[in-house]
Amino acid sequence: MTRRPDDARWTPPLRFRRPPDWARQQPSWRQARPALIADALKRASARPSGNWFVVGASRDIRAGERPYGRTVGGVEVVLWRGEDGTPHAGSGICPHLGAPLRDSRVVCGTLVCHWHGLALDGAPFAGWEPYPVHDDGVLVWVRLDEVGGEEPLERPVVPRRPEAGALDAVFTAVGTCEPQDVVANRLDPWHGSWFHPYSFVDLKVVGSPDGDGDDAFVVDVSFRALGSWVVPVRAEFTAPDPRTVLMRITEGEGATSVVETHATPLTAEGASRPRTAVVEAIVAASDRRGFALARAAAPALRPLMRRTAGRLWRDDLAYAERRWALRSTGRFPG
Repeated sequence: MTRRPDDARWTPPLRFRRPPDWARQQPSWRQARPALIADALKRASARPSGNWFVVGASRDIRAGERPYGRTVGGVEVVLWRGEDGTPHAGSGICPHLGAPLRDSRVVCGTLVCHWHGLALDGAPFAGWEPYPVHDDGVLVWVRLDEVGGEEPLERPVVPRRPEAGALDAVFTAVGTCEPQDVVANRLDPWHGSWFHPYSFVDLKVVGSPDGDGDDAFVVDVSFRALGSWVVPVRAEFTAPDPRTVLMRITEGEGATSVVETHATPLTAEGASRPRTAVVEAIVAASDRRGFALARAAAPALRPLMRRTAGRLWRDDLAYAERRWALRSTGRFPG
């Protein structure tokens, strides 16, 4: 059999690595300086968002009979698609007698209130005003100027993603905390192999923000795949806006793949028990020929991708909630 030139360069995606004893890891608390994380969070909070908020996955807002409802910053929002698939968004309160429009029906692309039949086609009507909405193909965003309070932008700050052919999945969870608690959690990569030993080994932060233009955390880490088989990569963590942390694989298997963590406030600012939705988009890519099989199996793989993200966020949301609880009572260190 004739070997193709590419065969000589082929390497297996997995490496065998017996995980170290958890207690024998190199402590990372000296490197995870509270001031370093706080400064990164402060810079992220100062970046413009243009008042755009992620509300959910694109595929969750389907063309059909049912709209999609979400509360953002204490504001009820309803979303649906027109007959041509165009997304529409606006107040989730019917302008007639206040019925919840999320419980209405979509008929031929028009939202019809289930209380008295008032119909909305996405244009202003009877005091009801639409909200700017943007579908980036993975996530849907809504612009709420009254919630954001910033200078509005025409489009959200959507992170650069892999080229066409990527596999994506979106996971959502809700916790009692504020967006900053979610972002701060993601701007602390040092906790990965200590707090999530079931997912990460050999984690080493090889670069951190220097406050002089370079605002990325660079991490060498191995993702656990099957038992002692791991996938080693180099990844970069950045915060492109106040409510988003982006992890991008820059070297190794799946280079250019990204994990976007978006923190959307559900309650109004200053709420006594704030609620925040974590909407995490995993967009995976690979130049391996076999990745086409993964794309073909996307419907079966997406639940597995969401389950993996859910395991991490079960732990991380517990920490984000604890961080908020300590901050709200003045007991958070620093």
